[in-house]
Amino acid sequence: MNLFDFSLQLNGYPLDKAKKELAHIQQKKDLDFKMFLKDKRHAIVDFHVSHNNYYKSLAPHANSKHWDSIPVMTKKDLQCPLEERLSKGFTTKNTYVNKTSGSSGDPFVFAKDKYSHAMTWAVIQNRFSWYDMDFNTSRQARFYGIPLDKKGYYKERLKDRLSKRYRFSVFDLSDAAFEGHLDKFKVTSFDYINGYTSSIAQFAKFLERKSINLSSICPTLKACVVTSEMLFDTDKKLMEKQFGIPIINEYGASELDLIAFQNTSNDWQLNSETLYVEILDANDNCLPYGEEGRIVITSLYNRAHPFIRYDIGDVGILSKTSTLRKPILKTLIGRTNDIAILPSGKKAAGLTFYYITKRIIEDDGNVKEFIIEQLEKPLFKVSYVSEEQLSEDKKNTIAQEMERYLEKGLTVTFERQHKLKRSKGGKLKQFTSHVNSTS
Repeated sequence: MNLFDFSLQLNGYPLDKAKKELAHIQQKKDLDFKMFLKDKRHAIVDFHVSHNNYYKSLAPHANSKHWDSIPVMTKKDLQCPLEERLSKGFTTKNTYVNKTSGSSGDPFVFAKDKYSHAMTWAVIQNRFSWYDMDFNTSRQARFYGIPLDKKGYYKERLKDRLSKRYRFSVFDLSDAAFEGHLDKFKVTSFDYINGYTSSIAQFAKFLERKSINLSSICPTLKACVVTSEMLFDTDKKLMEKQFGIPIINEYGASELDLIAFQNTSNDWQLNSETLYVEILDANDNCLPYGEEGRIVITSLYNRAHPFIRYDIGDVGILSKTSTLRKPILKTLIGRTNDIAILPSGKKAAGLTFYYITKRIIEDDGNVKEFIIEQLEKPLFKVSYVSEEQLSEDKKNTIAQEMERYLEKGLTVTFERQHKLKRSKGGKLKQFTSHVNSTS
C-alpha cells in the first residue's frame, strides 16, 4: 500500500491529479513549454489581481502582459495577518498553512491551496525518483530538528512513521550520539539519508575519525540529500568518501516549492514546472544568464496566497547553459541579509568570512564546527567546538587572511564552546552580522 500517497489524498491533497499534470508538463515540446510558462505566469497574476484584495493593494498597476509592471514582493510585505492575505474563497481551514523558519530574520505564516501543495509533493517525488528513491517504499534516515511542544512532537513522529523515516537528533552532535546513530544504521536497511547539511557533515567527520565507510555497514544506502544550509565542496567530498553514495544538493523554501535539485549529470536543476525563477539586479531588472543577482520567484500554482516576483532573500547565478525548460543554478551565494559592512563602508558576503576560516581549519581534526558573528564593523567573533583550544598560529593566520581578502584593521576574537547555538528547527547559521546596514 502506498501509505504516504494515501495519507496526502486522505487529507484532501489531490496527489494523483498533480502527478498526471506534472507528467503532462514534462512531455511538452520546447515551444509548447514556452507557451505553457507564459500562460501560467499571466493566469496567476490575473487571478490574484481579481481575487485577492491584499495583492491588488500591493500591485495596483500589475499587468500580466507587461511583466516589468509587476512589483517585487519581499518577506516584509508579508508581515500582516494571514487572513488579510488570502484570496477569496480560501481560509485557514481549506488550505495548507505553515510558517517559515525565520532564518531570514522575517518569519511569517503562509498558505497554499491544496492542489498547489499536491503539485509541490509531485515535484519532490519526481526528483527523488531520479535516484531510485520512493517516498512510499524507501526508508529514510532523517537528520532534522523536531518541535519540542507535545502536539508538534507527536505530529512529526506520526508523519515520520507514515513516511518510513527514522529521525536522528541534530541537537546532539557528540561522539556518543553518533555511536548510537551508527548502531541504528547497522540494523536498519536505510535507502537514503536526508537532512541538514551541517549535521550530516559532522556525522561524516565522525566516520572519518573512526575510519568507517557507512555503505559498508548499511549497503542498502543509495544516496544522501542535503538541504537548508550551504554545501561546501570540501564537505561534499568528505561525505562522498565516508558514505560511499552520491551526495545530492537540494534547495527549497517551505512557502514555495522545491526550488532546485541536483540531477544525475551533477547540475543543480531549477524547478521550471511549478516555479518561474528570475535573477534581478538592485533595480529589479532581469539579468542575463551568468550574472549574479537576487533570486526572485513566482509560484505558478498557488491561488490561495500570492507569491509573485517574490524576493526569497538569496543571491545566486544561473548558468549560461540554462534554458527556459531546464534552468541551471550555477551558484547559490547566500542570503542578501548575510552581508558584512566593513569599517571602510565596503560590503562583503558573510560567507566569505566563513569560507576563509573553513579553508584554514578544515584540515584540523580538532575543530568540529564553527560559526562567525560580526559584533561591530571591525570586530568579528569565531565560535567553535573542539576538544582543544585553537592554536595561536591558526588564529593569527585566520585574522591575516581576513585582512588580506577584505581590508586591514579587522579584529578577530575566538571562543571555544561545548555546543553551537542552533535554531529551534536545528539549522546552523554560519554567519550573522549584528551591525545595522544603515549605521
